[in-house]
Amino acid sequence: MLDTSLPLSPEPITSLLAGTVLLRRGDAVDRIVHVMQGRVILGVMTQGEMTHQLGVVEGPFWLEAASGLLGLPHVVDAVAETPVQLQYVSVPDFVREVKALPEASQNLLMDMARSQRQQTQLGVSRLAKDADARFAEWLLRHAETNVQLGGLAVTLRERKRTIAAQLGIAPETFSRVLRHLRDRQLISGGGRVLGLPNPQALRDLAGV
Repeated sequence: MLDTSLPLSPEPITSLLAGTVLLRRGDAVDRIVHVMQGRVILGVMTQGEMTHQLGVVEGPFWLEAASGLLGLPHVVDAVAETPVQLQYVSVPDFVREVKALPEASQNLLMDMARSQRQQTQLGVSRLAKDADARFAEWLLRHAETNVQLGGLAVTLRERKRTIAAQLGIAPETFSRVLRHLRDRQLISGGGRVLGLPNPQALRDLAGV
C-alpha cells in the first residue's frame, strides 16, 4: 500500500468527532482519505443514520482508495465511530504515485482495486435491497438470449441453496422470492431455465 511518507503532498492532519460523516455514497471522489487513527463504520445511511452496517475499519487505513483510483463515485457511506485523525490526499497526487510504480505493481494494484470495489458493491447491494430486488439484480447479471424462449433467460447452473447463499438469504426465503416473481410474471418456465418475459420490470425492481 502507499504510505503518506511518500511525497504525496497530503493536507494537514484533521481531527474530527465521532459521528462525523466522512463519505457519502454516490459522491465524486475529490480526495483520498487516509485514516491515521480511529475507527470508521462503513455501510448504508438512510435519512442521516447508518441503518445498514457493512463493516468497521481502523486506522491506519486508506478509505475508499479504490474508487479514487478507478475514477468512480464512492460506493459506501462512512461515519466516524470514534474521534478520528485524517489526512487528505488529492486524487491526482495519489494516481501519480501509483503510476510511478513498476508496471507489474500498477497492474496488481488496479486489479485489487476493481476486485475490492466489486465486492463492496455486492455487499452494499445486499444491505440496501430486499430479497426480491437482490434476486432481480442477480437474474439480470446472468441473463442470456434463449432462442427457444424467444427472449432472455437464466440457466440455474448451481443449486438453489448455493444461489441463496450468494444473495445472503435463507433457502426458504429464496423459494418465497421465486413465487413472488412468478406471481408478478417477472419469471416464467420451470426446472433450471427461467425465462425473463419483462426485463424492464426486473430492472425497475432491482433499481438498476
